[in-house]
Amino acid sequence: MKRLITTLLILAVMAPLNLLAATYKLDPAHTTIGFKVKHLMITNVKGYFEKFSGTVVIDEKDITKSTVNVAIDIPSINTGIAKRDEHLRSGDFFDAGKYPAMTFVSTKVEKTGGDRLKVYGNLTIRGVTKPVSLYVDGPTAEIRSPQGVAKRGASATTAVNRHDFGVSWNKKLDAGGVVVGDEVLITIEAELDRQ
Repeated sequence: MKRLITTLLILAVMAPLNLLAATYKLDPAHTTIGFKVKHLMITNVKGYFEKFSGTVVIDEKDITKSTVNVAIDIPSINTGIAKRDEHLRSGDFFDAGKYPAMTFVSTKVEKTGGDRLKVYGNLTIRGVTKPVSLYVDGPTAEIRSPQGVAKRGASATTAVNRHDFGVSWNKKLDAGGVVVGDEVLITIEAELDRQ
């Protein structure tokens, strides 16, 4: 009997600790993972990925102990031009047949002031893994949708040099410069569903 009471007391004390960290999944209907890159050195081409999955664990007691893990389906790339999307899936760029996913796995979360965070992690594209930093606004406070789902939101940006990941196709222009810029800006608008 004494052992049972001790066990119940331990569980009662630990239960609130388990509530401090919550797991969320990316809501694919309300999340956008997009990018933009210079074309012909004069304008930006934008695109996004239609398919992805991700888990975010938010530690309410210590936000720096939170984690992010995202996988993006490369064949789902969409710039609005089918021929360009086929080229981006080819070996000239992402080589989606050989490397069908890009991933981001966080390694550290740092507060930067207000509701802003810097999330460090490893980005893998074409089998090449490099450290990157995401600049995050959020996460927002949790709310309930009309369907009763507990949700949060966050926005994130980062910039990467595509050549660092072996995404290096290009052509020189007669007037100088190149067809595709080196820097790619990645933007994420995430809606998170509590699990």
